[in-house]
Amino acid sequence: MPIVELIIRMILSYFVLLTVTRMMGRKELSQMTFFNFVSAIAIGSISATLVTDTSLSIRNGVIALAGWCLFTIILGIMDINSRNVRLAVEGEPRILIKNGLVMEDEMRKVRLDMDALNALLRQKEVFSITDVNYAIFETDGNLSVMKKEFKSPVTKTDMNIPPKTPMYPIETTIISDGKIVTSNLEELNLDQSWVEQQLQSAGIPSTSDVFYAELQKDGSLYIDKKSDIPL
Repeated sequence: MPIVELIIRMILSYFVLLTVTRMMGRKELSQMTFFNFVSAIAIGSISATLVTDTSLSIRNGVIALAGWCLFTIILGIMDINSRNVRLAVEGEPRILIKNGLVMEDEMRKVRLDMDALNALLRQKEVFSITDVNYAIFETDGNLSVMKKEFKSPVTKTDMNIPPKTPMYPIETTIISDGKIVTSNLEELNLDQSWVEQQLQSAGIPSTSDVFYAELQKDGSLYIDKKSDIPL
């Protein structure tokens, strides 16, 4: 490819991208939804092809790039004016935690596991599900969290926990997606029989009935049953 043609292709690609990006608005940058993600990949691919592929004429490359960007802009306008289009293109927010309980069905719909959910909560400076009242998974992949109202620290006496019960430095996952996290148990010097004893005390016959369980700092066990298990 002659150097002059390469420079022309680069300049055209740059200015077309700059122009259409300004026209598409800041939402493309600040709120990356599924459609925005697909559009960004397609536009980037067309731009790269325009610059490097000599079999693609400059005219056709610019038309393809401008056409895809125009399609993105039109669909964005439809998205603003029509809720049905918005739901079809971007989906809708999903409630993952409701009244302190994990919504398993919603977790499956968004293809999210407990480790990923806990990671998103930590980004919001929430280190225990017991601190959460509601958590909503937004269409751009962010998690909106409404914490429970502040309460004074609970003591062992308040919870009728014997004084000799050990205290732990941080909340730790014991059961995730219905399976015991043995590595965490080993770090806490606990075993599976202890977990089974705690579950039986809570009226739960088997770990297979539990979706998520978390050991609290005070030694108590937060338990979230599977959705198909009656409360």
